[in-house]
Amino acid sequence: MLKRRVISELLDHLPADDPEALWSRRDLRRINGLMGNERWVLRAVARFEEAAGRGIVEVGAGDGLLSEKLARRYPQASVVAYDLAPRPVGLDARVCWEAGDVFEKPSPAGGVVVANLFLHHFEKGDLRALGRWLGGFEVLIFNEPDRAYLPHALGFLIRPWINRVTRHDMHVSITAGFGAGEMMYFLGLDQALWRFEETWTWRGARRVIGWRD
Repeated sequence: MLKRRVISELLDHLPADDPEALWSRRDLRRINGLMGNERWVLRAVARFEEAAGRGIVEVGAGDGLLSEKLARRYPQASVVAYDLAPRPVGLDARVCWEAGDVFEKPSPAGGVVVANLFLHHFEKGDLRALGRWLGGFEVLIFNEPDRAYLPHALGFLIRPWINRVTRHDMHVSITAGFGAGEMMYFLGLDQALWRFEETWTWRGARRVIGWRD
């Protein structure tokens, strides 16, 4: 297995309205679509509709589109999105936006927490802290890069159609991704309290669902 390394991504250091940042976010939406990431998250949340009704939180919400889809699908639930960036212009008013560092926010509680391509930004110590921050939820749904050779190879195939920021960040994300069992281990989640289901896809996603036993 490739050694895990967390390296700063270019997009994280660009202003939200920078032209290259806007282009890279469009790239990411296409890549998410090709990988089926958001579709998988929505299907996973649907398995826990009762918990979703007690509130949904997305960490690392990015452009807010996934949170918006969740708010529309579960109008009876509160949907809160956390991200470093300010609230996206035009975001559905039903989504509550929490801008800033999640580690500086009080630990929330709710039914379901989702993260799409977010956890790989953190080293082991921060992941352990994030695991404590997430301790008040009933269901955890995470989609992250699979740290393997095939995703790198697939990434090289799409290089002509993406900008320089995405070309760099894509491979950095894969290198910071996860192997089998690592997400639960790094988050420090007690396997006596949680049941886990982990899958991966040839397109480069590693996916974990956790729920209270």
